[in-house]
Amino acid sequence: MTASHNYPRFSKKRLIEALGDTPAVLLHGPRQCGKTTLARQVGDEAGFEYFSFDDANLLTAAKADPMGFVADLPGKTVLDEIQRAPELFAPLKALIDKDRKPGRVLLTGSANVLLAPKLSDSLAGRMEIIRLHPLARCEIGGTDPKFLDRLFSGRFKLEKHMRLGPKLAELVVAGGYPAALSRQEPRRRREWYRNYLEALVQRDARDLARINSLEVLPKLLGVAAGQTARLMNISDLSAPFQLSRPTIREYATLLERLFLIEALPPWHSNRLNRLIKTPKLHMGDSGLAAALLGADAQALTQDRTLLGQLLETFVFQELRRQASWHEEAFAFHHFRDKDQDEVDVVIEKGAGALAGVEVKASSTVTSKDFRGLRKLRSGAGKRFAAGVVLYDGETTVRFEEALFAVPISALWGD
Repeated sequence: MTASHNYPRFSKKRLIEALGDTPAVLLHGPRQCGKTTLARQVGDEAGFEYFSFDDANLLTAAKADPMGFVADLPGKTVLDEIQRAPELFAPLKALIDKDRKPGRVLLTGSANVLLAPKLSDSLAGRMEIIRLHPLARCEIGGTDPKFLDRLFSGRFKLEKHMRLGPKLAELVVAGGYPAALSRQEPRRRREWYRNYLEALVQRDARDLARINSLEVLPKLLGVAAGQTARLMNISDLSAPFQLSRPTIREYATLLERLFLIEALPPWHSNRLNRLIKTPKLHMGDSGLAAALLGADAQALTQDRTLLGQLLETFVFQELRRQASWHEEAFAFHHFRDKDQDEVDVVIEKGAGALAGVEVKASSTVTSKDFRGLRKLRSGAGKRFAAGVVLYDGETTVRFEEALFAVPISALWGD
């Protein structure tokens, strides 16, 4: 059990709603992000029985007789770490088709079954999928964030916030894994991340793929951490290894399936040409990235380039985490053109509005920091809601029509 029971999980409401009207719900996200704690919390309150496939005997029984195993399930069941028993998807489908009663099974998974077509097809239309991320800063602080609402209403009022200063690097390095956060000592936290990676590679990676050289994965993840918030370049990722590019691409896909890295797609528009169409690579958590690079808060404070990279990933993940429990659907992209003008994060709300967020580690903002946002604004036309440069200052201020400088701390503040 992780320490995440201390923190409010804003996805809890979504999970309860889904169980109220859908036969099967899958709560998935990286190992140790708090899925079991949340599933047990919601499950215990609603009278679910809990089984985990981390139990070797249970896993063996499920694999030996999947139909029989599913037939014997209690009326309301939590099945934890379902990716370890993919044989159960077809029998679960049959069970649900017999009785479409909502709230029948709550599944959790540390691997993205959507990237395994066979599995996702079998429960299409019968299952709601909820992504649980590591903790957002607003969950850690217990604040109710309004940032996305303000961004899309284009309304930021002139106000003061706290400047983070040296604390900024500490937040980036801490990341959002509950068990890591429960360790006060940064050295102990890094040790947790090391053990975490080892367990992941030995267990989940082995379950998901017949990979010959598992020792490549932690090294590849370390290389990816150094490339976070940069354009995804398989040649750069494969440079340190004696492996072909297709093999490295395969390994990178596996790391995506384990929610350890993600590819942020490029935003494109017919109104703008000369756009770069390469996705951007982001680590799933800035704390994990810092641990892989052996960088503590002091090292980040001294290396401004690395701080900028990890801060961009930190902000992107905070936005993703806040969007994951929001009532509206958001899609995330990045924007870059051949002149190297860029916007770190482009967010689309439904099919309508669009907004841009640029991230700066410094405490000052000038008019030229809005160059990429102005291009995005002209490309998006009427759809453009607002553009924000997040910076480590203390004042929210409007620069021009729909363009604002906003302190980073406002991202998760009230």
